[in-house]
Amino acid sequence: MKYVVVTGGVVSGLGKGITISSIGRLLKAAGLRVTAIKIDPYLNTDAGTMSPFEHGETFVLDDGGETDLDLGNYERFLDVTLTRDHNITTGKIYSSVIAKERRGDYLGKTVQVVPHVTDEVQAWIERVALIPTDGEAGPPDVCLVEVGGTVGDIESSVFLEAIRQFQFNCDAGDVCLVHVSLVPCLGSVGEQKTKPTQHGVKELRGLGLSPDLIICRSSTELLASTREKIGIFCQVPASRVISIHDVANIYHVPLLLLDQAVPARLRETLKLERSLECDVASWARMARAIDAHDAVVTIAIVGKYTGLQDSYLSVLKALKHAAIEADRRLEIAWIESTDLEEPSDEADDDAEESARTASSKRAAAWAALADADGVVVPGGFGSRGILGMIAAAKFCRERRKPYLGVCLGMQLAVIEYCRSVLGRPAATSAEFDDAFTPGDPPAKHHAVVFMPEVDKTKMGGTMRLGARETLLCEDAWTRRGEASIASIIYGTTEAVNERHRHRYEVNPGLVGELEKAGLRFVGRDETGDRMEIAELPRSVHPYYFGTQYHPEFKSRPQRPSPPFFGLVLAAIGRLETHFKLDAVSSNAPKKAKVSPV
Repeated sequence: MKYVVVTGGVVSGLGKGITISSIGRLLKAAGLRVTAIKIDPYLNTDAGTMSPFEHGETFVLDDGGETDLDLGNYERFLDVTLTRDHNITTGKIYSSVIAKERRGDYLGKTVQVVPHVTDEVQAWIERVALIPTDGEAGPPDVCLVEVGGTVGDIESSVFLEAIRQFQFNCDAGDVCLVHVSLVPCLGSVGEQKTKPTQHGVKELRGLGLSPDLIICRSSTELLASTREKIGIFCQVPASRVISIHDVANIYHVPLLLLDQAVPARLRETLKLERSLECDVASWARMARAIDAHDAVVTIAIVGKYTGLQDSYLSVLKALKHAAIEADRRLEIAWIESTDLEEPSDEADDDAEESARTASSKRAAAWAALADADGVVVPGGFGSRGILGMIAAAKFCRERRKPYLGVCLGMQLAVIEYCRSVLGRPAATSAEFDDAFTPGDPPAKHHAVVFMPEVDKTKMGGTMRLGARETLLCEDAWTRRGEASIASIIYGTTEAVNERHRHRYEVNPGLVGELEKAGLRFVGRDETGDRMEIAELPRSVHPYYFGTQYHPEFKSRPQRPSPPFFGLVLAAIGRLETHFKLDAVSSNAPKKAKVSPV
């Protein structure tokens, strides 16, 4: 097994995840089988209970693992399927060590950070590196390991010590250490400064680790003199100082590395016998095509965490993949859902000024929603901003604007339908009902209910998680000859496999009434009782589609998620032509008469 270990210096957020994913993409393009591990130095067991504002989105894996968003980068770039064990955290390592101590596995020894914790890290890496992630039998050829955080952080020191020992314990040529650093450009002339990189590498060498390659992030391409200076002071040949400067889109990064002979440098360091001839023709065409797109599609994301765009990273990537496939340049209109809500009556010291600001924000938010070609309401938790999301769902339904509701977005579309069409103005979710306690029976006004099998006291790892089958089913419209949108975009009438992350579901007791009123539930779980896909007939609305699952987690470049691709196609008016569909007339079954509750 060969290992490529990536560390970061100077500041966080340099793009270690994209860098290691790009290296993996080149290795895979050369015919090697690749896997990836992310080390996160926080004490949390996983990312499942972390705030999106603090850490970005939680990426969900097939096995239900709730992980750092970088594992999403790995899966998208490398087209692999990782497991929860591919995300190492301090919490997981210490939990394992303490469990072993309680069992007596250490035979009465004093349990210490060195060697017991560092040994656990090394054993974890060696074990997980052998897990196949590409659907083929046998272990991968190369394991990519990203050490989160910045060299010098207290939190990551134990992992860097483990890597030092690991490198020593491996055979010569089995480990390649790549250090990602920052080369800022200062002053009016944009002089490239090497001191931050020099100090970062000095810190790394002080820990007993010497980089084989130094990858420098900069706004402009590194000058030859800058490479030579870094090489001299960091004891690395200038040919191994690699420039990753700002590019039009991230899909150019593997091509940048290829242009600077990174595969050849890896082959030398890892003593690989095979030549690394990388076939990136298709990838290069995609990267260049993105730059050439002139036509624009504008999609509004109506969410409650828009202050940090990483909170919706997979949604954003899924939309980009769909736009690329549709030959469109994607523009995102970020709409904070609270800005769509009616102003509150609460007064404060600056009530008049606050009212003017709120009114201005609200007008801008509604204008952005109206101008968008399509709308996504993504997942989320809690009651803040819910009324704004419901208003967006209603606006899209009534104005026939393409709409995709994901998880919470589907639940809110159902709530809006109950309120507006069934005449149930009090309809809501048990999640937003302050009087509801998990374990209580659902109230009559709960259109969305707490799932009975979910743990009622613990938060972490207790939701309905991971990949599950959704069975596509017939309804009144399919029996009349109108295929469901789900069967069209997925290209099947049987089942789809997608990833889930939720505690609440559509109230099964209301499904019959909702279907009679015109809302289609065309996807259900294996029991038939849990609603997975809701949509309006194409004869009623061009694209009004909701999923209880999160289709964004399985989207890939050149293989976009079907619900997101369908949204983009509908937004540019090409859904029918792309799928060669006949136009449908308004032939929906008559709505049942309902009385307000």
